[in-house]
Amino acid sequence: MENGRYKKQVEKWDVFEVEFQGPAEGNPFTDYEVVGTFESKSECTKADGFYDGNGIYKVRFMPSFEGEYTFKISAGFLDADLEGSFTATAPGRDNHGPVRVANTYHFAYEDGTPYYSIGTTCYVWDLQSDALIKKTLKTLKESAFNKIRFCVFPKHYDYNLGEPRSYPYEGTPMDSSVLTKENFQEYTGRSEGNDWDLTRFNTEHFRHIEGCIEALRDLGIEADLIVMHPYDRWGFSCMEPEEDDRYWKYVIARFAAYRNIWWSLANEFDLFEEKKVEDWERYAKIICEKDPYRHLRSIHNCRNFYDHNRPWITHCSIQRQDLYKSSELVNEWREKYRKPVVLDEIAYEGNIQHGWGNISGEEMLRRFWEAAVRGGYPGHGETYMHPQDILWWSHGGELHGESHKRFGFLLDVMKETPGIGLMPYEKCGWDEVCAVPEESTSQIKLVKDYYLFYYSFMRPSFRDFYFDDETEFEVRVLDTWNMTAEEKGVYKGRFRIELPGRQYMAVQIKKCV
Repeated sequence: MENGRYKKQVEKWDVFEVEFQGPAEGNPFTDYEVVGTFESKSECTKADGFYDGNGIYKVRFMPSFEGEYTFKISAGFLDADLEGSFTATAPGRDNHGPVRVANTYHFAYEDGTPYYSIGTTCYVWDLQSDALIKKTLKTLKESAFNKIRFCVFPKHYDYNLGEPRSYPYEGTPMDSSVLTKENFQEYTGRSEGNDWDLTRFNTEHFRHIEGCIEALRDLGIEADLIVMHPYDRWGFSCMEPEEDDRYWKYVIARFAAYRNIWWSLANEFDLFEEKKVEDWERYAKIICEKDPYRHLRSIHNCRNFYDHNRPWITHCSIQRQDLYKSSELVNEWREKYRKPVVLDEIAYEGNIQHGWGNISGEEMLRRFWEAAVRGGYPGHGETYMHPQDILWWSHGGELHGESHKRFGFLLDVMKETPGIGLMPYEKCGWDEVCAVPEESTSQIKLVKDYYLFYYSFMRPSFRDFYFDDETEFEVRVLDTWNMTAEEKGVYKGRFRIELPGRQYMAVQIKKCV
């Protein structure tokens, strides 16, 4: 193929990219439409291309099958379509494909491997210095996190008054030297002094975010990309519909081919004063039309829930609705929405002044276990005071709390679930929280193969169990805080399990094979 560069081979579910030259004069972001068609014996997919600056155009594609592919690139400035071929090879050991909804309330990778979300939030870790980004990635590598929420736009809020490393558009920001901890809330998306060309994207900004997505992919971490948010002094939350739509199409064209992408339409959508439901539905329509890979899609709330029953929403992204209760409501949300329930914001472990940012490590871990045993997926954040205002919740860097050290133990227990996912089971006792493997009405077993009891802040010294007279069970007592598992032996009929009378204990009961 003349005037084009691409690799002749790429793994299934990896990014195949065609790069070629085109006009740099005028405004290439608005003047030209670039579309690629990718075809094999198993699929035919169209994907939009994008302008990447300096006269370079790109089209990206994620092959969903192994085998030979041909492609055709069309653009208004080309005399003839660019054509070529490549081979999609078998995926590597750590490449399981995109995450999908599985078994109604749960997730699995495209290859069928169960995925148990252990998420965290670092809103603008991607817009910090190279040194801080490197530190964040090191922290993530050493953690159990397999999903992280973060933004494309910079963030303006308490403990977030500095400037980002880059901006998404060409232009200049308002003078931030006027900001103080006392007056920052006076500055909004309508503040004066910003001068942006909202028809010209800053390609360096987006290339950098791509590098962050790739780094997460290589660590096995899903990039839950927050595409819009209201905490803004630069004007990006107040763009006109045409500008919003252009932005959405550009973001999708650049990022959709990455297998680890999730789309979060917004963080706290209900705080956007100028956006209506019609706007969010229009953005959702763009995603559904322009993302050929059907990545997971949701929208996050502050006070008021979006209607998670909307068909385009694949899973619930939820912020706590009560000062104290969060995970305890998973049962209700599962029943109401019949989709995976992801508690992306159940408050933050830390000690800042805000009520959402000062729960203990013990309470964060309790909420994690409570959510998991009720059939949901919890999310973490951390907001400890820092002399340079470097808080994990927004900046990344290092973790200073205690809960994150214990998520790996929970993840190991979740991976022991027979099948895909846990469901709440209320027939064991009114005064305890119990989970069993997810089952449909056609799969109901009187006696389950697996039970997981969680006693939260209760402190029983023993519990009695009975399932039937014949089935033998292996029993382990789990100390979720100290991360210990004590083998209690094999039991059947009516039996008693002695417990230490401490908080945060669990009992795992498995049918003997």
